[in-house]
Amino acid sequence: MERSGPSEATGSDASGPDPQLAVTMGFTGFGKKARTFDLEAMFEQTRRTAVERSRKTLEAREKEEEMSREKELRQNEDIEPTSSRSNVVRDCSKSSSRDTSSSESEESSDSSDDELIGPPLPPKMVGKPVNFMDEDILGALPPPLNEEEEAEEEEEEEEEEENPVHKIPDSHEITLKHGTKTVSALGLDPSGARLVTGGYDYDVKFWDFAGMDASFKAFRSLQPCECHQIKSLQYSNTGDMILVVSGSSQAKVIDRDGFEVMECIKGDQYIVDMANTKGHTAMLHTGSWHPKIKGEFMTCSNDATVRTWEVENPKKQKSVFKPRTMQGKKVIPTTCTYSRDGNLIAAACQNGSIQIWDRNLTVHPKFHYKQAHDSGTDTSCVTFSYDGNVLASRGGDDSLKLWDIRQFNKPLFSASSLPTMFPMTDCCFSPDDKLIVTGTSVQRGCGSGKLVFFERRTFQRVYEIDITDASVVRCLWHPKLNQIMVGTGNGLAKVYYDPNKSQRGAKLCVVKTQRKAKQAETLTQDYIITPHALPMFREPRQRSTRKQLEKDRLDPLKSHKPEPPVAGPGRGGRVGTHGGTLSSYIVKNIALDKTDDSNPREAILRHAKAAEDNPYWVSPAYSKTQPKTMFAQVESDDEEAKNEPEWKKRKI
Repeated sequence: MERSGPSEATGSDASGPDPQLAVTMGFTGFGKKARTFDLEAMFEQTRRTAVERSRKTLEAREKEEEMSREKELRQNEDIEPTSSRSNVVRDCSKSSSRDTSSSESEESSDSSDDELIGPPLPPKMVGKPVNFMDEDILGALPPPLNEEEEAEEEEEEEEEEENPVHKIPDSHEITLKHGTKTVSALGLDPSGARLVTGGYDYDVKFWDFAGMDASFKAFRSLQPCECHQIKSLQYSNTGDMILVVSGSSQAKVIDRDGFEVMECIKGDQYIVDMANTKGHTAMLHTGSWHPKIKGEFMTCSNDATVRTWEVENPKKQKSVFKPRTMQGKKVIPTTCTYSRDGNLIAAACQNGSIQIWDRNLTVHPKFHYKQAHDSGTDTSCVTFSYDGNVLASRGGDDSLKLWDIRQFNKPLFSASSLPTMFPMTDCCFSPDDKLIVTGTSVQRGCGSGKLVFFERRTFQRVYEIDITDASVVRCLWHPKLNQIMVGTGNGLAKVYYDPNKSQRGAKLCVVKTQRKAKQAETLTQDYIITPHALPMFREPRQRSTRKQLEKDRLDPLKSHKPEPPVAGPGRGGRVGTHGGTLSSYIVKNIALDKTDDSNPREAILRHAKAAEDNPYWVSPAYSKTQPKTMFAQVESDDEEAKNEPEWKKRKI
């Protein structure tokens, strides 16, 4: 496309634009045709100008280097005329610059009087001929930055990229007091707003970073599993549910506020094949949510199974994975996890093996490495990297190993001398996948627990943090907050952050001042004396117990000596304690010694007069038909002898 100059006006346009029309339209020059521009040619010219200037810059730099070299040589040879030559060069450069400026000024003097239509020209273009192929009209590129500064900035950026230690957010920390026993579980929701902690004291505590102040107090505490230690806590991928795994055989799911959503069913422990029962039959170890599917999670147990569940169906598991040794025997899985895409399930077992299944194939594992860690030790954690290609395992044999699942025949790296004394000591990857973090355990009073950082590429021990004088059990590095949460063996949960590198989280609560307790308002009116403040209503002052004991000793009822236990067959109506037969029980409860020396006749007739004077029960019913009661008179022995018949006397 060729450039077209201003077209020759014809007709009414030959005499120029109509001034009345220009006033009506509001700007001068109305009616003239605008020039057309060839953008491709302009871009090409710009490119050529940039190349030419860069070439000139390189030539000038080379000249400066040559001059500096000559200068050094002359100084070494003790030659003095260096300054004069440099001045000559400078004068030449100044004169050349003056010549170029004078030529430019001369060119600028030959300007055309043609009035251009369109946006105003840049300041340098005012008064110059409109030659769009001219290099000067196209403008110059911005001046290049100082190359030394650029090199320094690039080196700093490369150092930061190459050294991931600078990205560890450990400049500040806060301490959350969970309790006095081990913090064995940590969970942080995907948004990083709430932290949940669980421990050996059966408690689960909720912490809200946005709602906390500098006192760092939990807003809720509960015991979802009664008297079972909390082993694992994890938020779902949507953040609305929490998986609670305890020492029982039934996992629970609670919502964000702690209310129970579902509880897994318990299986039948008398069934031999664990695939035929509906749930776990022994103690749980850990659990994990599916990273993609909402409502699906996984648990592993001492019944030698790994089971997947759905929140909507708590009465039966979804699928069962049964780890086996190379000989086909049962083996207990101690930890399990999903891959980042959710297609693989990895479990570490007590015989030291690591087995990985396809999530949809439960029969045979896809990968099986039988001697990943020492047999008989509990591997406490397996976790996948964010890219999904690397698996890290934290063994009970005080080691940390790195595996490539694409070549699952030997570990990539291995680190030892990492003592652990807890079955849930875990490890995690940094958000950029360049570091691996784990904790170490110590005996009480024998040092401090540490948080150790390994570089993934070389597996060098690049950094460590002294946490506290107790073991480090749990660690969690949140990718959004860029903050590290640590659970310790003395009941503390610590949060490490950097004000410049971290986001939200602990930064929200440290800036809030602690709320002061409201003091009771002082009474400015007269005092009101209550009735109980008067002496007649005042309670007696508590006296010393010694005087009270002396009084009790003088009281015959309070100081009565208890009867000693009966030894032998028994006496006084009391049966010995050795009797265990029915007869001894009857004698003990019925045939008691009831000594009554009174006359039974008198005992019966002592109420006769009162009954006769005031009949109430039986006598009124028979008052008309019952004859008058007559009792026989008792005769003495003399009267009996007198009334005795004669034949008896003769016989005697």
